[in-house]
Amino acid sequence: MNDPLASREIWVVWGGIFRDTSFTDLEAGTEELHGPFHSLADAEKVWLERMRRMVDIASHRLFVLRAVPAAGNTP
Repeated sequence: MNDPLASREIWVVWGGIFRDTSFTDLEAGTEELHGPFHSLADAEKVWLERMRRMVDIASHRLFVLRAVPAAGNTP
């Protein structure tokens, strides 16, 4: 049986304010998650808008990520 979602892409924007410039640990309460978006272009628009608002905070980073199905979650 074919998965009707297999050919679709879902995008999210994730990040926040990190503790330091190693960008490995987020400060508590600063995590952001936007989406899902059905196109990379839509996700990038939100990424750009959010990054412009936080431009003065050097440790703020957001990433545009493509969501992929978890292994073993196919019918």
